[in-house]
Amino acid sequence: MIKKEYTIDGVEETICQIKEVQAARVVSGDENVIDEIHVLALPGKGPKQLVRDIESALMAKFGLPVDHKKVSIAQVSNGEVAEPQKARPKIINISYELSGIKAKVTVSLALGGRECEGIAMGSASQTEQRRLVAVATLNAIEKFIEGTYAFALEGIDVLSLGQEKVAVCCISIVSSLEEKVFSGSAVIKQNDNDSVVRAILNATNRRFGFLTTK
Repeated sequence: MIKKEYTIDGVEETICQIKEVQAARVVSGDENVIDEIHVLALPGKGPKQLVRDIESALMAKFGLPVDHKKVSIAQVSNGEVAEPQKARPKIINISYELSGIKAKVTVSLALGGRECEGIAMGSASQTEQRRLVAVATLNAIEKFIEGTYAFALEGIDVLSLGQEKVAVCCISIVSSLEEKVFSGSAVIKQNDNDSVVRAILNATNRRFGFLTTK
């Protein structure tokens, strides 16, 4: 099918014509490429069926293919909004093992009754320890994603801001179509390792619903 000219307003209007959809907001990037689609819908159809309806409507009207991982569905039920695609991983355990000048970090995360473990190994320096914790966290997250996306750590550090210490990170999320960079942060309340994991999760959490939608 030949791709037709479209506007973001036109895409939103088309999505809103689907019976269960109450509102739609489309986020676009360079050259009007659709990055995210956020939909508020009534109950009746499951989120996966609504995503398929949105894909079909945009393809039929504009010849516009949409990656289903970019569609987020929030359903209204009894006056409240439930967002089943917004689940976030929780920290189960962070372990740091020393063996001479080498270190091994294991980070365990849980999501929806499933637990995944990420491991990273390297030198035992303090700076490297932060990097290993961050990489192990990303490795655990990749197991939830099951190979759909890859992650790369661009940088991790602990900064002093006012009277607080804050872990900050920058990561890349890579797919077969694109690479995007995200940042995250977490105030250090327990220890550096815990806050490094939370900073990585902060960087990925806004996208996690899209990353795990199949």
